[in-house]
Order: sequence, then structure tokens, then C-alpha cells
Amino acid sequence: MKYCLALLALFVSLSTSAHSVSKDRLKTLAHWMEGHFTSEAQAQQDQDFFNIHLNMKTVWPSEKDYWLYVEQAAASSLERPYRQRVYRLERLSDNQFVSHVYTLDDPLKYAGDHQKLLPLAKLKSTDVVLKPGCEVYLTWNEATQAFEGGTKGKNCFSKLRGAAYAVSEVTVTEKGIVSWDRGYNEADEQVWGAVKAGYVFDRLQTHSH
Repeated sequence: MKYCLALLALFVSLSTSAHSVSKDRLKTLAHWMEGHFTSEAQAQQDQDFFNIHLNMKTVWPSEKDYWLYVEQAAASSLERPYRQRVYRLERLSDNQFVSHVYTLDDPLKYAGDHQKLLPLAKLKSTDVVLKPGCEVYLTWNEATQAFEGGTKGKNCFSKLRGAAYAVSEVTVTEKGIVSWDRGYNEADEQVWGAVKAGYVFDRLQTHSH
């Protein structure tokens, strides 16, 4: 009898745990995005891709939404990341979410902050600048157990390498992130970014919580 009760208690516990994770998908999304990722495996298999390190760490945990500090750097120059951003994750519905993108003033000053216990400790959410039109909209796909989506239209303005706008396609799973960022000129010709497919970032660091 005690064995049966123990099994029942375990089943209820597991069911409750699974339910709570699936119910609060915004928390799951933030949890899956946080960590240390690299595209090393992809770069070893395909010379068209570089070994890139992607680090994301929660900042301002007291805020209503989830905020993440983001760094991307080539493995050969980790001390000088080529992209630093702050993402704000917001819930639109039970299965739909949006990641707002913010830039930093003098970003290299914060290079490596993802390694600190409190990244961007001296920076406030009001100090970062929103990049309007660059929001990434993500939808939970039950079949693939992934958050999938991207930017909308040509709304993300970009001047990088002669571009007029940028687009992003993103997939987030428990094991990693696939990100395909591309820039296009006014004639809709691609001028930067991977051509064949997105970068596959595999998780290296275990969840911190």
C-alpha cells in the first residue's frame, strides 16, 4: 500500500511539474534562451559558417518581463563581441511571445558582463535604446516542442554593409537556438548574413536555475 501511495505521489508531482512548465511558457522561453551556446559543431562540418559564441544572461530580474543581456563573438576574439544587445521577452498570449531588441551606448564597456553574477549592474532598463521594427515574434509549436518565428516584413532598419533592412528567423529549443540573420539592400538583394541556412547554436552551459 505504501509503495502504491509513493508511486501515486511521484506521478502527481511529475504531472504538476510538467503542467507548470507548459503553462508558464514565457518562463520556459527565458530559461531556454539563457546560457552559453556555440556554433562550433556546425563550423566544423561546413566552412561557410564560423565558430560563434552566443551568451545570454538574465538582467534586472525584478522587472515584470524577462530581460536578457546578449553577446555574440567569434571564437577567435571573445573579448571583442561584434554584437551586444538587450532583449525584453513579453507574453502576447499563452502561445505567442515577442522579444524586443535594445542597443547599448558604448557596448564594449560591457563586454564579458555575462560572466558576472549581476550583469549590467550599473545600467537601468531606461538606459537602453529600443530598435523599433526589429522585434522577434515567437510562437510555441507543440509538435516540435520549440518556439519558432522571426521579424515581420522589412521593418527592421539596418545600414550594415549597404543594407536597407534586416530580417531574422529564430527557433528556440531546450538544446539550443537556430538564428538566421540577414541584411538586404533596397533592391531586396542580400548583402550580409548566412546564405544557406541559419546558425545552429548548441548549448554548452547547463541551466543556472
